Parts: sequence; structure tokens; C-alpha cells
Amino acid sequence: MHNFSFFAEKPNSVYKKSDTQFLVLVVLLWGIGIFTLYFCSMTSGLRFLQNPFHSAQRQLVSSFIGLILMIFLAVIDLEKVRKVLPFIVFGSLFLCVLTFIPGIGLERNGARRWIKLPYFSTFQPSEAVKFAMVLFLANLFDKQRNLEEEEKSNFPAIIGLVVFGGIVVLQNDLSTGMFIVVSGLILFFVSGAKLKMFIPLALLAVPSFALFVFLEPYRINRIVGFLSPDSYAHSLNWQVNGAKRAITDGGIFGQGVGTGLTKLSGVPEITSDYIFVGWAEAMGLFGVAVYLALLAAFCYRVVKISLHCGNCFAALSSFGFGMMIVLQSLINIGVAGGVLPSTGIPLPFFSSGGSSIVFTLGMCGFILNASRIEEKSGFDFD
Repeated sequence: MHNFSFFAEKPNSVYKKSDTQFLVLVVLLWGIGIFTLYFCSMTSGLRFLQNPFHSAQRQLVSSFIGLILMIFLAVIDLEKVRKVLPFIVFGSLFLCVLTFIPGIGLERNGARRWIKLPYFSTFQPSEAVKFAMVLFLANLFDKQRNLEEEEKSNFPAIIGLVVFGGIVVLQNDLSTGMFIVVSGLILFFVSGAKLKMFIPLALLAVPSFALFVFLEPYRINRIVGFLSPDSYAHSLNWQVNGAKRAITDGGIFGQGVGTGLTKLSGVPEITSDYIFVGWAEAMGLFGVAVYLALLAAFCYRVVKISLHCGNCFAALSSFGFGMMIVLQSLINIGVAGGVLPSTGIPLPFFSSGGSSIVFTLGMCGFILNASRIEEKSGFDFD
């Protein structure tokens, strides 16, 4: 097997086998996701499109594209990724700008988050922004390690994070924009940023978040409904209450696949934001426990891969990608169970949406690549 160079100015890094346990977890999560999407969408697909497999088929096509990206990122020399990083960053931002151009961008419910593609398909640039943001910050933090203390500065990273989050917020997608910022701050923390740096960021972020919430009435309604769960049962909270009933009816071992489809058809966004409700109703508490165990194992493997990776850029990127998938999953589950206010953030591996599954698999491919880089003696994040 050939050795691959990760630092142009240094000897080739030693390669080892990929983390097969991580790969198995990815396949299991993806397989369960496709299965769940199928039985949650077959009633609507049959009713409106005369095809119960419609959503699952589209997800399989997107998964094939994601598989290609996953394999590519699993085998490529990561130094080459760093060389094209400016194109990745500016390309993702440019795609976000295209959403505002009439005829190219697609507006739904007052938000411009999608680009029109042939054959009635769409692309969501915010998924590319998530990917680019992690690589951008990991690259900056890696370069900072070799500088003297007085030469180090977090200012470029902060500006970049604000740009990434801000351009998504301008698409009227506050939840994804805030998610990008929070994910970026996690990378700040693990890279060794001083805690005092977070104080001015918090002072800026909290009032900005409140301002954006109060700019849109539907965001205010979400907060009001969340704070008053027993009120507005047939208005603000009817979606959450329907999801809670479906989860509760799942019991310990679930109602089985296909038995609760009439109820699930009454839960909006059952194939995207609330797809976890379908899994919980069909498989019950046992199924929920199985999923959480898989997610915990996924998180454990990501942390282990990151800690044992001999390349700081790859380690930070892998940790960022993995924590982004885990955090997004927990937020989605929290929304489905009524623990968090509705956000519109999809469930990785499960929710319908080609852009999401493509970049989720791409992130997993990058993590697999990082798992093959031997640990260096004395390596750490700082």
C-alpha cells in the first residue's frame, strides 16, 4: 500500500486500516434511515404519486451520489483538500448567493434556501456551508499551532464563522445559521481557545438571536408554544402534540411497521423534521434505545478517531463533522419529543433531502480517511 502525504513539507504519514467499526455504524444508521423513510412516506407516495417507493427511491439516488463523495474523501490525500479549500469555501458561499437570484433560487414559505436543479430536484447550499465551515476553521486552527503565542489570533476564524452563519440566516433559516455558529464554537473550544474569548461572542450572539426571533411572527409562535406546552393544543402545539401521541402509542416494542400510518399521516413533515416520530411509533422505546445506542457508538468512534489521528487538520475536521452529525441528531430528537422548540433541522441519515444525505456521507468519508492516519508521538490538539 502506498503512503500518502498529508504535509507537503514533511515526510509521508503512515497509513493504517480504516476504522471498520465506524463504517459499520454508518451503514447501519443509513440503512435504518432508508427503511424508516420508506414506511413513513409510502402512504403519501401512494396517495399523491401512485408510487409508495417515491421518497425512498429519491433518497437512494442521493445516497449513491453521497457514496461516491464518501469514497472520494475516504481515499484522497488530505493535503489536496487543503489546497482547494478556498474554492470549497467561496463556492459554498456563492451557492448561497444564488438562492437570492430569481429563476435560480427557489422560495418556499418565505425562505430562499434552495437552488433549482433539473428533473424537479433542488439543492440546499446550507449543507455545503456546514461542510466548508468545519474545514475552514480546522485549517486555521491547525496553522495557529505553529505560531508564537503573540502571533496567534482568533479574529479571522470569528469573521469566517459569522459570514458562514450570517449568509444562511439571510436565507430566512435562523435555526441552521445558529446551528452552524454553535458547531463552530465547539471547534473553537476543542482547539484550545481561551474561555474569556466566548464572553464577547455571547454578548453579541444572544441579542442578535433575540432580534432575529422577533423579526418573524412564526418564530415568536414557536417560542410561545414551547413555553406553554399545555396551551394552544389545536393551534401552535397541534404538530408537537400529534408527534407526542404517536411516540407514546409506540409503547415499549412499537406498533410495527405500517400499523400506525393513519396517525403518522396527520403529523406534518413526517418524512423530514419529524421522521424520528415514525421510527419511535413503529419500534417503540426499544427502537429508540437501539438508535440512541448506535448514535452513542458513532460519537465514541468519532472521538477516538480524532484523538488518535496524527494530523491536526484531519483530527479537528473529523471531530467537527462527527459532532455536527451527533448534535444535529440530538436537536431533531429533542424537537420530536417536545423537549426543544421546532427548528426545522433534519435528522442525519433519516430525513428526506438529497443535499443532507450527500454531505452527511461525505463527512463520514472524511472521518474514515482520518481514521487511517497513524497517531504521532506527543500529538495533541493544542
